[in-house]
Amino acid sequence: QVRLVESGGGSVQTGGSLRLSCAASGYNYPTYCMGWFRQAPGKEREGVAFIDSDGSTNYADSVKGRFTISQDSGKNTLYLEMNNLKPEDTAMYVCAAEACTVGWVPPAHLEDFGYRGQGTQVTVSS
Repeated sequence: QVRLVESGGGSVQTGGSLRLSCAASGYNYPTYCMGWFRQAPGKEREGVAFIDSDGSTNYADSVKGRFTISQDSGKNTLYLEMNNLKPEDTAMYVCAAEACTVGWVPPAHLEDFGYRGQGTQVTVSS
């Protein structure tokens, strides 16, 4: 049974930083491709950052240059380093994983990932 558990959320002021973690268990990491989604109240969920088994990454335009996704295979953990946070980054952040395939393209929707965590809240105040 694959299990994803997020941590590291919290409240910060504009310009602050947070590092989210997603501890994975129950599968042969890092053969899975992973990513982070977020959803703010009243807004659609959006994909934030993704990483494949080769370490290739891609980001939403809204976070490029501020967020960095990475993984520590030895600790079976996915990270999201978030710098220069803005109030519009306030959201519930959820990590997701699925088996990698050749030429993997991140699914557009969280529901299309095979495994999902419960989320961790990030609140950025102005």
